[in-house]
Amino acid sequence: QVQLVESGGGSVQSGGSLRLSCAASGSGDIYSRNYNYMGWFRQAPGKEREGVAITHTGGSITLYADSVKGRFTISRDTAKNTVSLQMNSLKPEDTAMYYCAAGTYYNLNAQLFEYWGQGTQVTVSS
Repeated sequence: QVQLVESGGGSVQSGGSLRLSCAASGSGDIYSRNYNYMGWFRQAPGKEREGVAITHTGGSITLYADSVKGRFTISRDTAKNTVSLQMNSLKPEDTAMYYCAAGTYYNLNAQLFEYWGQGTQVTVSS
């Protein structure tokens, strides 16, 4: 089983920055061919969970939602088993619970990701 633990959420004013981190642990080999991607998803109250950014665990392939391109940057540290999300120029509409996830597919569809963290809240005030 794979455990994912997020950290780094909080409250910030519009235009500010936050950095989220996700630490992977457990008996599962998250860097095996069965878990090729890790990334971040978010869910605002009353809305469906949406993909924000994912990265390949073994290379530099990334995928971003259009709404965050140019503002958010996903990165990974293979040695530390962590994936981070640097969020700049935050907007009130970025307010949501942010979840770390791991899965097989190069896709931002949350239903395709198998392992999930508990989430960390990000609140952006205007």
